[in-house]
Amino acid sequence: MSEWRVSDDSRNDSPSSEGPRNSFPRARSVREPRVSSQIQREVMQLILDRRLRAGAPLPTEAELMESLGVSRNSVREALKALQALDIVEIRHGYGTYVGEASLTPLVDGLTFRTLAQQGDDTGALAEILQIREVLEEGLVRRVAGTLSDAELARLEAVVERMEEAGRASRPFPELDREFHELLYASLGNALVPQLLGAFWTVFRRVAGVRGWTDDPTPDVTVRRHRDIVVALRAGDVEGAQKAMADHFRGIEARAAQESRGVG
Repeated sequence: MSEWRVSDDSRNDSPSSEGPRNSFPRARSVREPRVSSQIQREVMQLILDRRLRAGAPLPTEAELMESLGVSRNSVREALKALQALDIVEIRHGYGTYVGEASLTPLVDGLTFRTLAQQGDDTGALAEILQIREVLEEGLVRRVAGTLSDAELARLEAVVERMEEAGRASRPFPELDREFHELLYASLGNALVPQLLGAFWTVFRRVAGVRGWTDDPTPDVTVRRHRDIVVALRAGDVEGAQKAMADHFRGIEARAAQESRGVG
């Protein structure tokens, strides 16, 4: 049983019904009116208590109705809300399953937030870039001095492919993403590439909507990535952090220029 309990601040039980919630709610003989957010929390608690992994089937609608003591419409409303959060996956004709709990809702929310700034999406995008910059400056300090020759060689190979793409006037956003994912792969932290990928996707989406070019100065982009690798190969922690900061300053400057129509 999970020790962590899903928060339920909206509960308004009477004193006689209070007590430790150490398991999924028992079947209720009387149907109780409860808001969708509370039903969502109870479904999440079920997933945690039963230690269900992504892809595992959830109880049927009828079983959830019986366990939670709510109507079919209430169950469906809660499941649809959880599907939007990627906590459950509804497969029509097959049933409901535990979702991947990916960062897709975060990406969608940040993209909308940025584009909804009414002409000031550059400022909103700068906030996202600043968060990613702080994250990566800390991460690059952690990997500096720990990367093997093979790992550094893979990073150098990506930079060389960037350079080749630049000479051929081909955009290389995917190579940029690959570089940053490879850079921190040795940490073995699955959340790192997901977070970086989320911020990267938001930037690409906003750039696409606004019609910004992929990279007006590919040679500068290549050089900044190469500077990161050079510092890492020298074991220069401060140099690697500075090179990473310079890299993000360049992204921020490019976004500002593009928003003003300066190529």
